[in-house]
Amino acid sequence: MLFFNILMNQNSNKLFFWSKYLLAIYLIFSGSAIQAQEHSIARAWNELILEAIRNDFARPTIHARNLFHTSIAMYDCWALFDEEADPYLIGREKKNFKSIFDTNDLENLGSNQDLEQSISFAVYRILLHRYREAPKFDLIKASIDEFMLEKGYDIFHTTFDYKDGHPASLGNFIGLEVIKYGLKDGANEQNGYANEFYEPINAPLDPRNNINLENIDPNRWQPLFFSGFIDQAGNPLPQAIPTFLSPEWGEVEGFSLADNDRKIVERDSHNYQIFLDPGAPPLLNTDRSEEYQWGFSLVAKWASHLDPDDPTIIDISPASIGNIDQLPTSFADYQSFYGIDGGDWGTGHALNPSTGEAYETQLVLRGDYTRVLAEFWADGPDSETPPGHWFSIFNYVMDQAQFSRKYNGQEELAVLEYDVKAYFMLGAAMHDAAIAAWSVKGCYDYIRPISALRYMAHLGQSSDPMLPSYHPEGLPLQSDYIEVVQENDPDFPEPASFGKIKIKSWKGPNYIDDPETDYAGVAWILAEDWWPYQRPSFITPPFAGYVSGHSTYSRTAAEILTYLTGDPFFPGGMGSFTAPQEDFLVFENGPSRDVILQWATYRDASDQCSLSRIWGGIHPPVDDIPGREIGIILGDKVIRNANFYFQGESQQEIFDVENKTILYPNPLSAGENLWIEIDGVFEDLLVVNTLGQIVYSKTVDAFLMEIPTENLAAGMYFVVLKHHAYRLSKKLIIR
Repeated sequence: MLFFNILMNQNSNKLFFWSKYLLAIYLIFSGSAIQAQEHSIARAWNELILEAIRNDFARPTIHARNLFHTSIAMYDCWALFDEEADPYLIGREKKNFKSIFDTNDLENLGSNQDLEQSISFAVYRILLHRYREAPKFDLIKASIDEFMLEKGYDIFHTTFDYKDGHPASLGNFIGLEVIKYGLKDGANEQNGYANEFYEPINAPLDPRNNINLENIDPNRWQPLFFSGFIDQAGNPLPQAIPTFLSPEWGEVEGFSLADNDRKIVERDSHNYQIFLDPGAPPLLNTDRSEEYQWGFSLVAKWASHLDPDDPTIIDISPASIGNIDQLPTSFADYQSFYGIDGGDWGTGHALNPSTGEAYETQLVLRGDYTRVLAEFWADGPDSETPPGHWFSIFNYVMDQAQFSRKYNGQEELAVLEYDVKAYFMLGAAMHDAAIAAWSVKGCYDYIRPISALRYMAHLGQSSDPMLPSYHPEGLPLQSDYIEVVQENDPDFPEPASFGKIKIKSWKGPNYIDDPETDYAGVAWILAEDWWPYQRPSFITPPFAGYVSGHSTYSRTAAEILTYLTGDPFFPGGMGSFTAPQEDFLVFENGPSRDVILQWATYRDASDQCSLSRIWGGIHPPVDDIPGREIGIILGDKVIRNANFYFQGESQQEIFDVENKTILYPNPLSAGENLWIEIDGVFEDLLVVNTLGQIVYSKTVDAFLMEIPTENLAAGMYFVVLKHHAYRLSKKLIIR
């Protein structure tokens, strides 16, 4: 009782909100109009949760956790009254928490009205607790109070003794159990999610004058110094040097991440838990220096595409982009995958499967497309952060006329059942993606492009010992992109610039006086003055780069949406977002004409999100691909584990079977046979590529099976074992 009284008496600081305006999202799906789909109580609360995120600081790890924990509350409320499903938390034991609950006390509850009220009180209590320190908590509380009052609920009903038979009491109890669990899940919530041992080894870079650029470790993250920092959600923060967000997030309890996914790495006298370890990124001054220099220099080269005055026209329709069937697995592959002119080796789609017709070409200026792309995916419209962005996308998918609540494209479920299962699965996926990605970020502590590019530029160029400013760890030269300033250079005539490195790139925020009318454009700039395509009060997210959180979140979400809908394609075969002419970009004017971002499949949208972070100057390619690969693995793990709860089966069996099923050799050479030791009862064995396409199948007829690979190209695959609705998958690399 006292606990909830505390929650209901919170204050918030009213902070100035910097923004040109709040970006409005409206997804329009080709071939289908939005209809008045029925909305469940779960959908209503999910929208309120997303609104709370928009009114908080931009903290993607914490918001992914909040999305999952509120989804637990909604799912468990429903599961307690379902004859088949098992709750996730209520009445169960987790790593450091045990929930005591007696289902016999629910005899007088169970109507739809009771269930809606229990869900509402559970989520209401969690939001009051989790967002009490948000800069706009007063707006959050007013919004959720209004919703509760509209439903006729008494927000002063604070008892959590569910044995009184009141649905509000049950909701309060479930909300309190989730809150208590959150205080023991390793997130350090009770101390404001503060870092317990991480310390950066590099002194902060002042990007205005390059202070603390010379004597840094170029393989480690460098904080930035700001005279005024405004986070991605538009909230001014008091710190002049923002701290690394969640470097110890590997300590947080996940959903599908198992012991065999975890690795302990000691660094700087501390142990870091890392999940689904992709291995170390390329480091400067090692045998992988060339990869490092190529990757970061590619970020600078792609920044030359951010010019609306560039006449280059490209087709951005699904006819020309998307449909990537393999991800690169070697340095040579990376160089082929990421073209110098931007984009990847996706071949596009021949036909829209919904209409049977070809996708219509959409020709736009590359300089408009790249800028819109960078901003649209930067943090989610209205700053919902990347995990919230994918909930918004899923909500609009569910609003389409061609959408049906056929779970995995099969059985049609009741509206509330589908919604609580879908939110639970997507929430678990975003939470696990945050844990996996940030465990890698914290462990490898990898540098961001603004520091790496400026550091290499300070050293010089690494291409030609006969040219000025040669240094083997400098920037690699490429004509018309990265060059040495020569004597009498028309762009840099002052003698002090001779021998420095120049880059043809986005000129930066100093060339924008009025964002309503000005844009910076592209020109030759000194590499030591290079800026990402971001606001000068933000520049780069305050955490390490490797691996990309956007790539991990997005690919995980794409796998989940593909499974939930039973279709890799958006309803109607295409989703789109319109960025209106001169009324979309925030920190400079643009686009010069309407730009419609289009995606045939959820995976295409995810891949586009990943590329946007290179154009935005936030990630090199090496941050991207491992994030996508982790997302593919996580998607399958979350689907498998969630279905065990939905079907009321023991979760321990999942981990036992997964740990005892072995592939070898792995990786293997093309043409070499793969052996698999199978522990468990399965009917079918499949090999699928990264698009989910089956490239090999066989009936399981032994506990030790041999799989030929002579017809499989080099790349990443998944060996999938199926038993009814249960799927076990293992990653396979063919070199």
